Amino acid sequence: MRVLKVPDLFDLSTIMVSDFSPGGAFGSDTTEPDFGFAFNDSNFSDRVLRIEIMPDSPETKSDGDCCSSIAVWARNRKRRREDFKKEIDVVQRQEQVLNCNVPDTVDGLTYENRDDDAVAMIEGSPSDVGLNCNQIGNDTAYDNYSSLNKDHLTVLRVNIIHISSPILAAKSPFFYKLFSNGMTESEQRYVTLPVHASEEAALLDLLNFMYSNTLSTTTPTALLDVLMVADKFEVASCMRYCSQLLRNLPMTCESALLYLDLPSTVLMADAVQPLADAAKQFLAAKYKDVTKFQDEVLNLPLAGIEAVFSSDDLQVASEDAVYDFLLKWARTHYPKLEERRRVFATRLGRLIRFPHMTCRKLKKVLTCNDFDAEIAPKVVLEALFFKAETPHKQRALASEEANAPYRHFLERAYKYRPVKVVEFEKPRQQCVVYLDLKREECAHLFPGGKVYSQAFHLGGQGFFFSAHCHMDQQSSFHCFGLFLGMQEKGPVTFAVDYEFAARSKPTEDYISKYKGNYTFTGGKAVGYRNLFGIPWTTFMADDSNYFINGVLHLRAELTVRQ
Repeated sequence: MRVLKVPDLFDLSTIMVSDFSPGGAFGSDTTEPDFGFAFNDSNFSDRVLRIEIMPDSPETKSDGDCCSSIAVWARNRKRRREDFKKEIDVVQRQEQVLNCNVPDTVDGLTYENRDDDAVAMIEGSPSDVGLNCNQIGNDTAYDNYSSLNKDHLTVLRVNIIHISSPILAAKSPFFYKLFSNGMTESEQRYVTLPVHASEEAALLDLLNFMYSNTLSTTTPTALLDVLMVADKFEVASCMRYCSQLLRNLPMTCESALLYLDLPSTVLMADAVQPLADAAKQFLAAKYKDVTKFQDEVLNLPLAGIEAVFSSDDLQVASEDAVYDFLLKWARTHYPKLEERRRVFATRLGRLIRFPHMTCRKLKKVLTCNDFDAEIAPKVVLEALFFKAETPHKQRALASEEANAPYRHFLERAYKYRPVKVVEFEKPRQQCVVYLDLKREECAHLFPGGKVYSQAFHLGGQGFFFSAHCHMDQQSSFHCFGLFLGMQEKGPVTFAVDYEFAARSKPTEDYISKYKGNYTFTGGKAVGYRNLFGIPWTTFMADDSNYFINGVLHLRAELTVRQ
């Protein structure tokens, strides 16, 4: 690599050499020197940057110098991205018609092309720089550039900025490569940088930041413009700075969705990851109780759905409800079956925690056309294997993925608590149902709360448990109650023998508490207001006999009466 020839006063080669390594200046969080005094000062500069301002297409222009809102900014930015792709297509078509290949270096111009990224040119000293900002003159380099793009690019004006190449190179891999590519052009004094008019203000802010490490702008839309341009010119420190300022501003649903909809190159940057994480946390907290915002959540884009349903704290009835909702959302937003299968395979499927779905719902997954025929059996098999594991192994699997972005085995805060069911068909229709409640879940029941279990089935009928904190009618104190109810309403009758039991110290075996029989009719329930025959305070005490490692273990054995 050719050594960059600059005055000794600006010899930052020691910084530049190490900048591409981890912890270098490009990504360093350490305090950076302030060269603000040298910005655009010819006395402290070795280069001249000619910023050529190209017009935006008419529909991308906003009413004024800055967008009036995040929403307007997002619409304009989306159009600009689409327009840029169209411009690239036009250039490519022109090149195909001309049947010529443009080399990396043409008549003294150095090009570096990235998708929607910056293109810079280094050229010799023009005779008329700065004489007329609206007319570039007979610059050979610029004439060559415009000849390639004459049908769709026009220079509105030119901004002349005096720059120090070591300072810019120390902040940006883009400028580092531009000034040290080993070609003769890297030693030339004049650098041409074409940008759209909508990027002009942001680019000037960015250049000033590269000297002073600070920004004067504070509005969300202006910060987003700077963030986009910083990504374009690979200034990670400015991206980090903009991200931090945006995180400190009040978050809204609109802004959070916008941050998650930034171009992939921006979102993938480490400097912007904290902003994306904050947006996800905001949406997850706002829509924590999905049942209260069903219509709003149903209208969220895919990025918003991922933020909400990847949360461990999501308050839903059960994982079956998560599956049903995402199926409804996908059918609404992706009416074509092929697209729906693709989005389930690549994005939505990882949001569903199949191991915590009921077996009845898992059977429906196997026959659901919305899932790819090869994927459905795999997720169902994984779920069944998890259900068959011992509680200790299940907890171990859940803890292993505690730091993963998407979790499969970790249980959410379901409104309907999961149950484990062992079914028997012979010699009689019978099932044994296990319900575990954490100490904190029981504590939240006081003084008059209740919690329901997921549904389970026996003899074709649906049943559920409900745990309550009751006021004992005889002793006038609060106590723990457990009830068994049948889901079906109407004239259906169903006779069942039952037995309630709970693990108890010191043996930690299941001890029978009550047994009996009951003929259910639609909507009826049977149970005991004071399952353990003790006051609530004794039941919840630190030395309680019924909490083993912080968990209350309940069991019910149900048999269909002949």
